[in-house]
Amino acid sequence: MQLSLELFVESPEQSLEFYRQVLGFEVEGSASTEYTMLKNGDAVVAINARSVLSTDHPLRIASGQKAGLGVEIVLKVADVENAYRAAKESGWPVSDLALQPWGLRDFRLVDPDGYYVRVTSLKDEN
Repeated sequence: MQLSLELFVESPEQSLEFYRQVLGFEVEGSASTEYTMLKNGDAVVAINARSVLSTDHPLRIASGQKAGLGVEIVLKVADVENAYRAAKESGWPVSDLALQPWGLRDFRLVDPDGYYVRVTSLKDEN
């Protein structure tokens, strides 16, 4: 099984900038204001314009609402220190890099649409 996320966002341009500049994703194929696939290793995130959803679609929300409430996206990386450094250098607000009680180091941030993202190490560091 593999997992790909499709995020319906208010501003595709802003989301594309976030996932590319802050988290190191790259455009897969061609970019569009309605749908763009991004990839970083085995992680795939598609950015979709929320405006393309029909008015009765269950994912349709009012303009200005944050879509990501109740969702945590966990990205597992081989080099969490490097990912943290790159995210910090982007200027986007990120938490401190911390060793968690379960033995993994991680940092957290929130994307432009309110999706909570945790970037975590692959292996236990205890």
